Amino acid sequence: MNQENIVIDVKDIVTKFGERTVHNGVSLHVNNNEIYGILGESGSGKSVLMKEMIMLMEPNAGEIVILGHKLSSIGYKEAEELRREWGVLFQFGALYSSMTIAENIEVQLKEYTNISKEMRDKLVRSKIALVGLGAHVGALYPSELSGGMIKRAALARALAMEPKLLFLDEPTSGLDPVGARNFDKLIVDLRDMLGITVVMITHDLDSIFSIVDRMAVLADKRVVAQGTLENVLQSQHPFVEEFFKNEYTKQKYIDKPEMNKVENV
Repeated sequence: MNQENIVIDVKDIVTKFGERTVHNGVSLHVNNNEIYGILGESGSGKSVLMKEMIMLMEPNAGEIVILGHKLSSIGYKEAEELRREWGVLFQFGALYSSMTIAENIEVQLKEYTNISKEMRDKLVRSKIALVGLGAHVGALYPSELSGGMIKRAALARALAMEPKLLFLDEPTSGLDPVGARNFDKLIVDLRDMLGITVVMITHDLDSIFSIVDRMAVLADKRVVAQGTLENVLQSQHPFVEEFFKNEYTKQKYIDKPEMNKVENV
């Protein structure tokens, strides 16, 4: 393990809600410039772990280090500066319904920078184009967009501050197969173009097999398998067996892996 290449280091995390333990010694690490997947059974604490990474929640024990900052001892000013280093795409977009798409993207630029309105407008237009939306979308409201467009608009907002890290919570959830595949390709293109590191919660097998570099599988309150897809497929844990190794999965993905790679990446 090259410590200098690690941008997120999660060590022995314990998370409890009253008497219920969600995490009991969760450890994983994310390397620079990779697409890292967090997989797991329902209730395994995938979203909770991501919320702990982005400082929306605190674990009961353990340590999370992001870009060299220990979250357990981080000060207010340091935390504010660190938050500017990442963008977050929540599962359903979480766009402000009373604002246009352009205003949604502009929010962080207004709050965290002193750049002029003219420059903010220019940056907003560039982010809208970056995610493959037409310029006219900036004047629309979230209610006027399709599900796929909402995902892209929310992604544009997540990229507004030109972050080093991008957190995605079920980014292809609710999309049709073509839309999901196109969104996967967009994620890879952005990673390669911007040099960012991506952490994504997903249960989408197409995404897992086509764009994820390494992953961690959560079950039984811990990480039961991690590493590359090849590493994870060697696990004999019951959840991993059920998730990856049924006959349909074997025929579609493992026997014909060349059919499942995102093109032009």
